[in-house]
Amino acid sequence: MAYRIRDPRSRRRFLTGLGATAGLLALSRRAATDSTAPSAPAAPSTAAPDGAAPPPWFPRQDPALVQEVVGVAHRDLAAVRALVEKRPELAKAQWDWGYGDWESPLDAASHTGQREIALLLLQNGARPTIFSAAMLGQLEVVKAFVAAFPGVQATPGPHGIPLLDHAKVGGEPAAPVVAYLEALGGAAGTPAEPLTDEQRQRYVGSYRFAAGPTGVLEVAVGKFGLTIAAAGSGGRPLRHLGAHAFHPAGAPSVRVRFAVDGERVTGLTIHDPEPSVRAQRVS
Repeated sequence: MAYRIRDPRSRRRFLTGLGATAGLLALSRRAATDSTAPSAPAAPSTAAPDGAAPPPWFPRQDPALVQEVVGVAHRDLAAVRALVEKRPELAKAQWDWGYGDWESPLDAASHTGQREIALLLLQNGARPTIFSAAMLGQLEVVKAFVAAFPGVQATPGPHGIPLLDHAKVGGEPAAPVVAYLEALGGAAGTPAEPLTDEQRQRYVGSYRFAAGPTGVLEVAVGKFGLTIAAAGSGGRPLRHLGAHAFHPAGAPSVRVRFAVDGERVTGLTIHDPEPSVRAQRVS
């Protein structure tokens, strides 16, 4: 087994980036005996009015609620309303799906064409973006962004979704934005290098980077192609760059490079952007 993490910060960032809650717990146990690991922040010492200790995330937003509101903003108007009418601050919350792939509820609604959800979030304090404007068909707003920052139409949204795709899911109200962006050019993104089903299967398997049940990465085939996941987390889509290299969705500076011996994939290295984790294929 090959395993190397150059510093504790890189190790922690890797596990956090993949959403590996179980991995983070394992890391904290290692830190207790690792003199090079930074000390964890002290828990708040001020008790709540009823004498109970505040939750570990206090005074920040409850991470479970943040993840929930971002998730339901893709599809469920009633659930979003129930959350943000009680806690309007959730309308502008953001969740990191991995390696800085941040998504707000408005982002989620904007790339899934959820017009009513987007409007509800904006009414409750969500911050408008060029992506929400494109989906909502706000042509003059999109033009103003481009005039202020020429070339901004090439900036991808969460998960690397192009601006043009946000406009397309907006339907008929966003048709003028689609026409404008297509004429402008540069808003469609760069297509990934294609992979056949047989080529994808070469990478599928378990890759061990540390001892124990949390020290394994799983590469699988998901709805949109290959995914990579740490123990206890959902898979992150992998975008193929060619030559056995990929990057996780929404994180173009990160590289997942697979080692190949003949026709067999034997391991992988994650560069963030320096090499931070090496894993050997075990199945």
